[in-house]
Amino acid sequence: MAEVLYRRKRRHAADSMLDAALGYAALGWPVARGTSPGQDRACSCDRMGCPDPAAHPVTMAWGVEASTDADVIRRWWTATPEANIILPTGRVFDVFDVPREAGVMALARMGRSGVPSGPVATAETSRYLFFVATRSPVDEDEWWSCRLDCVPEAVEDMPGLRWHCRDSFVLGAPSQLPSGGRFSWIRAPHGTDGAVVLPDPIAVLGILADASEEFAG
Repeated sequence: MAEVLYRRKRRHAADSMLDAALGYAALGWPVARGTSPGQDRACSCDRMGCPDPAAHPVTMAWGVEASTDADVIRRWWTATPEANIILPTGRVFDVFDVPREAGVMALARMGRSGVPSGPVATAETSRYLFFVATRSPVDEDEWWSCRLDCVPEAVEDMPGLRWHCRDSFVLGAPSQLPSGGRFSWIRAPHGTDGAVVLPDPIAVLGILADASEEFAG
């Protein structure tokens, strides 16, 4: 009986992942396949001691492969039904990634000041991810680059704000982490005439930067 329940749970999780990937594609958000928690180790990839378990793409070509094609997405998740969802940034949206405490503080301030937050996701209970309108390459000198994807093992050394832009990515809900926790939406993306309304990054950045500095201090 326990084995039957376990299989049903895994099948339900896989169905949810496919449904979520198709939902993102319907919003015009490209998706790619990510690794997932392994059966006997933290990550399903072949790398021993993976520094970013269950939180990276399955292939180096993820940036090229990312797609909104429903048939392609169904084929991917039929072949690897438990694959996590990779959302490339710097295309439709950018993502500001802050510690949970700073995120909670920032959301409260946005509510009081009338600044829209846009979609907000959480990685278990440790990080808040704010989805904002993407910046053009011309504007990128105004920003700082996050090193999350090139040295993911250094995440613990960078507790402040990070910015995911071109050539970066985040996991999409309901991607699962080795701890058993999942990425989830605090404020889910909602389409208007087929597109998600994303806030101006400058307004959101100002509030997030202040909250992050206060949290770090």
